[in-house]
Amino acid sequence: MTHIALVTADAALALDEDMPPLVAALRDLGAEVSTPSWDDTRVDWARFDLALLRSTWDYVDRIDEFLAWARRCGAATRLANPADVVAWNTDKHYLTHLHRRGVAVVPTRFVEPDADAGGELGEFLDGGVNAFTAGAACDFDEFVVKPTIGAGSRDAARYRCAERDRAREHLERLVRSERRSAMLQPYLPSVDTLGETAVIYLGERFSHAIRKGPLLRLDDGLVEGLFAPEQITPRDPGVDEGALAAAAFAALPFAPPLYARMDMIRNPSGAPLVLELELTEPSLFLAHAPGSAGRLARALLTRLDNRDSP
Repeated sequence: MTHIALVTADAALALDEDMPPLVAALRDLGAEVSTPSWDDTRVDWARFDLALLRSTWDYVDRIDEFLAWARRCGAATRLANPADVVAWNTDKHYLTHLHRRGVAVVPTRFVEPDADAGGELGEFLDGGVNAFTAGAACDFDEFVVKPTIGAGSRDAARYRCAERDRAREHLERLVRSERRSAMLQPYLPSVDTLGETAVIYLGERFSHAIRKGPLLRLDDGLVEGLFAPEQITPRDPGVDEGALAAAAFAALPFAPPLYARMDMIRNPSGAPLVLELELTEPSLFLAHAPGSAGRLARALLTRLDNRDSP
């Protein structure tokens, strides 16, 4: 019997809404299923035919440990998505790669550890968003500060352009005190009216899409716990959103992964932009798309049968 590990974290298992339908779908196809935590040192990963990353949502504060585990797990069994995908995707510097490949992304200025937070923030607000839009005038009223390695909107906050001091303190803590890379992005008002569109690929093909309501609100504190509460509803993506998702998927610098979630928002002109790619431990919102758990289970077992696939 094929034995599949759906990899989670102790604090996340009960919160993972994708887990019950996926476990059921795999068992319906004859697989044995376990739900081990990634950092459980008692687990022998070699006893599984495949380990599928699911809700490993506590890795952010232990990124080096998590990446080392992914390499070890990938050496012991098949890991989906693979360790090289995980290393690339857990750091949002990948937006630069997508931009260079011609994929439309949200304008972003990266701020590296020990940088002059006040100077970087000033340049961002006074016209130089980043290399994506060098020299562009500040044409947004609000913006976001967040770490490049993060999940569930943790350590992300939304500010008015006039709130330089509060934003600088946040940015300074990230890059100076905690020595983390950070990013500055305009807050696009379409998020409040249209929300985000998340386009989900399973087995290298479009499966379904959902709408996520706005997560960051002005004057709210930072997210406590593993993630911010989300408002999720099914959505039919626009033709332009589908095309952008396909372009982002095609631009990945490795073999097509088993699953992918492309989150996008619309700019003031109405064009979609990639906000982020989720290739490591994304919620796939299986409950909002009948049949999607079965599609993922079948794609997983098909890939397992094809030993040449990653």
